[in-house]
Amino acid sequence: METLRERKKQRTREALLRVAIELFTTRGYEQTTVDDIADAVGVSQRTFFRYFAGKEDAALALDKMTVAHFVDAVRARPPHEPPLEALRQAVLEGWDTLHEVVESVVPVERFLALYRVIESTPVLLAAHLRRSAEAEEVLTRVLAEREGLDAAADPRPRLLVAVFSGVMRLTERQWSAEGEFSLAAMRALTVSHLELLGPALTGKWPPYLKT
Repeated sequence: METLRERKKQRTREALLRVAIELFTTRGYEQTTVDDIADAVGVSQRTFFRYFAGKEDAALALDKMTVAHFVDAVRARPPHEPPLEALRQAVLEGWDTLHEVVESVVPVERFLALYRVIESTPVLLAAHLRRSAEAEEVLTRVLAEREGLDAAADPRPRLLVAVFSGVMRLTERQWSAEGEFSLAAMRALTVSHLELLGPALTGKWPPYLKT
């Protein structure tokens, strides 16, 4: 059972994270300091560092939560599903249930605004891509275990994760560039790109008509 002290620590962490994201998305990442975040919550800089290694850690904390949510969703997919379908369904489930992950901290719209900050801030984008590579390793092991394979000996789990991650990275970039920053737009773009994946890999390429 969670103790009063643990609940207080969780509330402090969420308050710091909420303020950090609000400042990053309204003022800018580079223009926001750790002191700004701590002062807005009414705690010391030292308290901030009890919960986060630095600004970068705070900026990517929700991203880490959503990735963990996605990996758990892959683990929970029915065992009869082919690996690519399991990934597809898990990522769509992730978009459909995003509010369950982030809204204890910030509204979904604020989280989506943070995506744009990450894309436009080189230091955050580099960290995001580094963490994405780490998540790919975890996902590779999950798929291998799910299929009863040895990821070190069988390249298929890693190959599929690499292709899938490439599709998701393209989706992030295109969504950030096109200007329709809604969750529905991100989900629709994800579906569109995943539906193109099979034909793009195995078939001829007729003229492309954007829907």
